[in-house]
Amino acid sequence: MNIIEKLMSEDVYRILLGSVLFLLSSFITYIIYKRIIHVLKRKAKQTKSKVDDFVIDILKIPILWILLWIIFKIFSYSFLSQTPAFAVLMKINNILLILTIGWLLIKVIKASFYYYLNKLDLTIADNLDARRNFTKMKIFENIIIAIISILTIAFCLMTFEEVRSIGISLLTSAGIAGIIIGFAAQKSIATFLAGIQIAITQPIRLDDVVIVEGEWGRIEEITLTYVVVKIWDERRLVLPVTYFIERPFQNWTRNTSDILGTIFLYVDYSLPVDALRTHLLQLLENHQLWDKRVANIQVTDTKERYKELRVLVSSQNASLNWDLRVDIREKLIDFINSEYPDCFAKTRLVGSLQQSPENFKH
Repeated sequence: MNIIEKLMSEDVYRILLGSVLFLLSSFITYIIYKRIIHVLKRKAKQTKSKVDDFVIDILKIPILWILLWIIFKIFSYSFLSQTPAFAVLMKINNILLILTIGWLLIKVIKASFYYYLNKLDLTIADNLDARRNFTKMKIFENIIIAIISILTIAFCLMTFEEVRSIGISLLTSAGIAGIIIGFAAQKSIATFLAGIQIAITQPIRLDDVVIVEGEWGRIEEITLTYVVVKIWDERRLVLPVTYFIERPFQNWTRNTSDILGTIFLYVDYSLPVDALRTHLLQLLENHQLWDKRVANIQVTDTKERYKELRVLVSSQNASLNWDLRVDIREKLIDFINSEYPDCFAKTRLVGSLQQSPENFKH
C-alpha cells in the first residue's frame, strides 16, 4: 500500500500508472464489447428485417467511443487531476465527447431515416407516393446531418477561449460581417435554399424520368447541392440543384408514370390506314408492354409526296413505352413491306418516262 501511495505522489509515475491502467481497461472493454456486438449480429441475422443489422453496423463504433471516453474521464480524474497536463487532457476529453455525440446523433438520424425509407416500396408499378416521400426524406436527412456537423464543429471550437473571444468580437460587428458573408455566400445560400425548395415542392423526385440538356434519363440522386441524372446509356449527368428551379425541363413522371408514346410513319397516299389500324390492335392485343389504355393511328400531316401517320401507344412507364414503340415500329414496317410494298413514301417521275422506250436505249 505504501508503494502505491509513493507512486501516486510522483507525477511521472502517476501518469505512467494511469496510462497503463487506462490501456488495460480499454482493451478489456473492447474485448467484452466486441463479444456483445458479435452476439447481437448473430441474433439480428436470424430476423427477416434488415433494419436491426443496419442499426448495429452504424452504431457499434460511436458507442464504443463513448465507452472509451467514460474510461478516459475516470482515469483522468483518478490519476491525472494533480498534474499540469490535466487541463489539456480535459479539453481534449471535452472535444472527443462533442465529436462522439455529434457522430452518434448523425448515426441515429441515418438509422431512423433508414427505418422509414425501408418501409417504402419503390418496386411497385404505381410508386409515385413512395418516390415522393423517399425524395423528401433523403433531402431532409442531408439537411439535418449538415446542421449537426456544423454545430458539432462550432461547439468544438467554442471550447477554446481564444475562439470564444473572437466570436464575441465578431458579434459586435455582425451587421458588416453579415453583409460581407451574404455577398460571398450568395451562390451557396441559393443552392441550399433550392435544395429545400425541391424537397418541399418536388418538381423532381428520385427515379423520375426527365429530359434535360437534350438527354433522356432518370433522377438517380438528389443532394443539397447537385442532382445526378442517370442517362439511358449508363452515363451520369451531374447538374446543380438550382438547374431544376431556374430552367425548364421535361418530367415524364411528374403526376403519374403512365405515358403515351408516338411512332411516326411516312407512307404513300395509296396505303389504307384502316388495315394498319387493325394490324396494330392485333399486335397489341397480347403485348406485355401495353397497358390497354391507348392505341390509335392518325393522319397528322400531308405533303406532296407522302402522308404522315402518327401511331399512339400507352404504357405504365417510360422505359416500357420505349421498348414497346421500338417493337411496334419494327412490326408495322414489316407489315407494310409485306402487304403493301409499294406504299412507302416515294418520289414519282412522271412525263419523261411515258415517252417511247427507244429514247432510253442509249
